[in-house]
Amino acid sequence: MTGLIIIGASGHGKVVADTAEACGYSDIAFQDQNWPEQTTNAHWPVTGVPGKSQTTMFCAVGNNEARARLFEELALQDTPILIHPGAVVSRYAQLGAGTLVVAGCVVNAYAAIGVGVILNTACSVDHDCTVGDFAHISPGARLAGNVSVGARSWIGIGAVVREGVSIGTDVVVGAGAVVLNDIEDGARVGGVPARRI
Repeated sequence: MTGLIIIGASGHGKVVADTAEACGYSDIAFQDQNWPEQTTNAHWPVTGVPGKSQTTMFCAVGNNEARARLFEELALQDTPILIHPGAVVSRYAQLGAGTLVVAGCVVNAYAAIGVGVILNTACSVDHDCTVGDFAHISPGARLAGNVSVGARSWIGIGAVVREGVSIGTDVVVGAGAVVLNDIEDGARVGGVPARRI
């Protein structure tokens, strides 16, 4: 398999690199202008110059808005989908370019996942869910069937969303929240049951 340049040498970048290795990438390096003195991220090099076999890029920036902006600036529309072999993804699910599916995730039948989405450690996305572009479903979060999550929204660690709920764009759902009702665009919610913060 070809090499991979990972944009963003953060902790999340390490997860992306580990997933990429599990997917068969062997020549991995990071590119990150925010830490010019950094030469490695774990055991992977940080460089501004792709190696000869490193022809593919993947965005590992955790901030949803920044990731969306970088996709546009760097023309990453054809970037690969990375699915850890320890994840379970239905053959009937659809995943957009640049999506990351980390170990322990479950994506069930007819889920539709947008571009540049992060499906983090051990989250689950049940049947017929829709997750918008550049959203982030955090570790251990659970989306029941027919949930809709808007673009650039962030579902916090361990949050639970009841079936049929619609979550708007640019929403933040706090860690451990239990979402029982629809959430409008731009809202910040938390608690059990989830309420506006």
